[in-house]
Amino acid sequence: MPDDLQERALALLADPIGPILLILVIAGVVIRLARLFVRGTVKALLDRETSEGTAQELSAVEVKKRMDTLEALGTNVIRAFVLLIALVMILGELNFDIGPAIAGLGVVGIAVGFGTQSIVRDYFTGALILVENQFGKGDVVSIAGVSGTVEDFSLRRTTLRDLDGIVHTVPNGEIKVASNRTRVWARINQDVTVAYGTDIDRATRVVNDVGIAMAADPEWRRRLMEAPHVERIEAMGEYGVTIKILGLVRATEQWAAGGELRKRLLAAFATHGIEIPRPQRVVLARDPGLDPFQQGGATLEGPTQDELLAGTD
Repeated sequence: MPDDLQERALALLADPIGPILLILVIAGVVIRLARLFVRGTVKALLDRETSEGTAQELSAVEVKKRMDTLEALGTNVIRAFVLLIALVMILGELNFDIGPAIAGLGVVGIAVGFGTQSIVRDYFTGALILVENQFGKGDVVSIAGVSGTVEDFSLRRTTLRDLDGIVHTVPNGEIKVASNRTRVWARINQDVTVAYGTDIDRATRVVNDVGIAMAADPEWRRRLMEAPHVERIEAMGEYGVTIKILGLVRATEQWAAGGELRKRLLAAFATHGIEIPRPQRVVLARDPGLDPFQQGGATLEGPTQDELLAGTD
């Protein structure tokens, strides 16, 4: 009886069904191990970013979503590769001539590789953006020469809507530098020019008082992180002295805070008589009937139309 079982086992292994089943089992195990490997790698990368990098402000739900996206991408790539190899091996077990098939797949692979290298770059860059948390939905960013609010983001492309409402679709592979304007905090950076002769110390006190009053306002108390204040004298220009005003504000409030500060400064300068210089324009007017080369000279009369037509002086 044992000899009979051994003969049956050898016959099964010699039959194509046995090797094919073995190939499928090995392929399934490799895919399972690859999924675990990808999950562990992605988790390690995201854990490092959430503890040390730029992803610290992400919620647990967002981190889980990004982890699932990256895990699915890595697992699908490895699965496709393993299944392709398993298919070639199964065809070999079925005594198909796989030489031409392998050669054809090689040619097709090269052609597809050249044709889709930009797509591969898009997906790879998108994965890095997710891992490093360079930006996300709702952020105001500047990428690939365009600026706007991120309305949608996928592994292949980023969709922005600018201030005019125009929607820009940017392939992730085109992103070389990503400037995120809404990451945690932003700086109020305002230059104000006052006329020469202005008491700079007095102007500084007025600006600082405006910043303190704005920070104490209940509407702005939680939005400002540091009251706007005079940092230094920035320049002495053609029209006046430029004062540098700096402050800290929550990143999404930077544009509203800048506008509010300018409005308050205009009112405070008007109240305290601080002049903001304007370019001076000098307009010279003259009587068209006077000789331009002799001040107060007699009127020079030119030839009449009839004299010009007749060709006389």
